[in-house]
Amino acid sequence: MNQMTSETLMPDKAAGPGNSVSTEETHDLISSDKVDGTAVYSTDGEKLGHVDHLMIGKRSGQVKYAVMSFGGFLGLGESYHPIPWDALDYDTQRDGYVVAIDKAKLHDAPYYTGDSPPVFDANFGAGLYRYYGVFY
Repeated sequence: MNQMTSETLMPDKAAGPGNSVSTEETHDLISSDKVDGTAVYSTDGEKLGHVDHLMIGKRSGQVKYAVMSFGGFLGLGESYHPIPWDALDYDTQRDGYVVAIDKAKLHDAPYYTGDSPPVFDANFGAGLYRYYGVFY
């Protein structure tokens, strides 16, 4: 049986009065609230966009994709690029995620706009993982 310790469960900041649920991070866990808005960089350090939201498997509970918001101004002209979670590495120096893709290749990556979301099915996922060179 896997034994949990208080260190595993306790956040860096405990929930205080008025905070019924803590959304802070632990050594191994981070709240989705803290992931949304986090910058995404290419390996050469160029900022590509930010995490808009996460797509989580209903049955597995695992994060499948981070959907990155790219381009646009004040919400106009934005495109959304689902990136396989396994294609992202967190860089503590940049305080953001790094994906092994440059801006030119990102223009050809699978994306959608607010009014044309894809069907996140197995075929879409397989193509996305293939594009980013991650095993599906």
